[in-house]
Amino acid sequence: MRRIPLGIAAMTMAIAPTPLSAQSINLTGIYKCVQMCRGNLPAHITQNGTEINLVTEAGQPSRAWPDWYWPANRIWIDAFNQSAVYSPDGMLIQFDSGTIWQRDLGPLPPRRR
Repeated sequence: MRRIPLGIAAMTMAIAPTPLSAQSINLTGIYKCVQMCRGNLPAHITQNGTEINLVTEAGQPSRAWPDWYWPANRIWIDAFNQSAVYSPDGMLIQFDSGTIWQRDLGPLPPRRR
């Protein structure tokens, strides 16, 4: 009977998220709100490991971190009491409220002739 609890513990550890699987992309950058915006300022995200600071398009600062249940593609924003899913390349972030941010890469460089 002692093998069953040990087997369950081993299986749980095998499927648990690891630091390497969590937050596989750096979201640091400037974003432009493209849907359901609450302001017209650029949004900013600064990420240091799993620590994420963001300022919304309305100028509201908040802290965020990888979502407990989906750490590889979602973040939890504490001040909004909601999560957001981000694209694998980090170019889009969609909040549960419907707001969508697109990474602002700035103007294109001039063409060389």
